[in-house]
Amino acid sequence: MNNGPDRVVIRHVEVVVNPLSGSAGPDAVAEAEQILAEAGVTGSVRAPGPAGLEACLREALDAGPDLLAIVAGDGTARAGAEMAGPDGPLVAPLPGGTMNMLPGALYGDRDWKSALTAILADGVAKPVAGGEIEGQRFYVAAILGSPALWARARESARKGRIRQALVRAQRALRDAFSGRLRFSLDGGARRKTGALVLMTPLVSKALDEADGCLEAAALDPSNALEVFRLGLYAAQGDWRADPAVDAGRCRRGRAWAAGRIPAVLDGEPTTLTAVSDFRFLPAAFRALVPRPASETAA
Repeated sequence: MNNGPDRVVIRHVEVVVNPLSGSAGPDAVAEAEQILAEAGVTGSVRAPGPAGLEACLREALDAGPDLLAIVAGDGTARAGAEMAGPDGPLVAPLPGGTMNMLPGALYGDRDWKSALTAILADGVAKPVAGGEIEGQRFYVAAILGSPALWARARESARKGRIRQALVRAQRALRDAFSGRLRFSLDGGARRKTGALVLMTPLVSKALDEADGCLEAAALDPSNALEVFRLGLYAAQGDWRADPAVDAGRCRRGRAWAAGRIPAVLDGEPTTLTAVSDFRFLPAAFRALVPRPASETAA
């Protein structure tokens, strides 16, 4: 265990596992129990029952752990971080899903077992900022507008619902240019765009964590090929490098549309109201991450 002056003392760990999620694995519960035992910490490993994942997360938090570790999909990772908040226990949203947007931003290409082993051996606390839009939080990126429609097709394909995936892909293509967003950043002038992406300092290549704002990227795809590219790939890449992107910064803002706004928050599809306010959250939750290699070497 880390014995340095900034070491994080972890005595009690609660692990929430969804064995059915993308990359958790059917033996995830037993594997997590073994990792806890080898690390010499007490706690329990929970899998969702009939009440579902949210109830499982609440039970884990009610147990009063020093660390809540989550091995599940993006939606569960986001829900656990939000439930813990800035004043709750440390959270480890480990890569147990398909896209693993938040886990990827925090743990890189580690799998969930190596990430959990590393943070229990020598983890450091990392304050994580985020954003909020119409009461829903995100910690990596929010996509508003037509590219978000492709996420629904992707989700259907991932679940093996091929007919539904095809229908949703056709709908996404049909609706790609049927409506445009209007948005305003920090009370500024209204602008039109095909889609809007809000990125947190955790992943933005234009922001430092001390900047205290979101990066807002206005996307204006001119054809179906660009919509397809943005909808499927840009959430995991560098938005600023795309020729259809005009980026800026904000602490708060508003988006308008003629109807409800399709969106993706940290990889999870959702639908927002026709007028949706968003804001930067300087302190969203505290993550437990591996000590940086530069500090370990020193």
